[in-house]
Amino acid sequence: MRTYLDYNATAPLRPEARAAMIAAMDVVGNPSSVHAEGRAALGIVQTARARVAAAVGCQEAEVVFTSGATEAAGVLDGFGDVQVAPTAHDALWAHHRRSEKGASIYAMGVANSETGILSDLPKRDEAGWHAPEGTADFLMLDVTQALGRIPFAFSWSGADLAVCSAHKLGGPKGVGALILRRGLDVEPLSLGGGQEMGRRSGTENVIGIAGFGAAVEAAMRDLAEGQWQRVEKLRNILETSLEARANKTIFVGKAESRLPNTSCFITAGWKGETQVMQMDLAGFAISAGSACSSGKVRESRVLRAMGFDASQAASAVRVSLGPETTEDEVLRFVQAWLGKEEKFRARSAA
Repeated sequence: MRTYLDYNATAPLRPEARAAMIAAMDVVGNPSSVHAEGRAALGIVQTARARVAAAVGCQEAEVVFTSGATEAAGVLDGFGDVQVAPTAHDALWAHHRRSEKGASIYAMGVANSETGILSDLPKRDEAGWHAPEGTADFLMLDVTQALGRIPFAFSWSGADLAVCSAHKLGGPKGVGALILRRGLDVEPLSLGGGQEMGRRSGTENVIGIAGFGAAVEAAMRDLAEGQWQRVEKLRNILETSLEARANKTIFVGKAESRLPNTSCFITAGWKGETQVMQMDLAGFAISAGSACSSGKVRESRVLRAMGFDASQAASAVRVSLGPETTEDEVLRFVQAWLGKEEKFRARSAA
């Protein structure tokens, strides 16, 4: 029996999203067309836009649908000086550069995908945003891991831009959004027909957007009903159970504010990639703390930035739970992992 414990990579598709997508498949119109069929398709897009705006805490006109947070982060290329937080996702780091020309922007994650640690927002005054690398004119937030799991509102954050993806909260893969503060003038993500208020041309992915809207609405309902408090209790059971027997294992960020579902732990010398493969064979899907794009695994840049050495950074795994996770699944994982850890210690001592 397989047990999925990798929600931070992709959450299982919610039934609400599946139903919305199936219904959208029968809507033939192009949302840019003015006839009845086109208006029906546009209605699906606009309903989803309203749901995403309500979840993110912004105005509907500030939501620009994209293929995901990575594409949305491409808006950073329109800024001259791009400062990026050391623990930010690679999708933001890909645009990092220092320049004396053009407006400056600081990009950071609200919650780190590897460790779950929540970030403090920088302060802003008349000089701008006070980022670690210097003052920035604008602030971009990656809310991909935070959305639907912890209370957050774009409006009260004071940020200028934000990015998110549907598949982290039970929506389909390949759809997300750029949140753009109304009145902020930036370069379009793509040129062409002028869709998405001229911010991102190309016919909207109506089916994916429908799933996104349904998923984010369901995710916010889970948050309001306290589902993630239950998940946090399971995460604490996981860590307490592991810590009781694996006393050399380090639980990253345990004393800090974290996402309720995320546990990143390091057993020095036992490669994260090896642990992932062993647990996969045992029936559990987890990820290496250094999990990256295209299935590649490398030393975690995030953990190195946090001060862990190379061996530690290569020996991390992440377990991320979801609303469907049960206590029995957590305890079965604990027993399976501890069995492998005991064998690792025996080999190391030989």
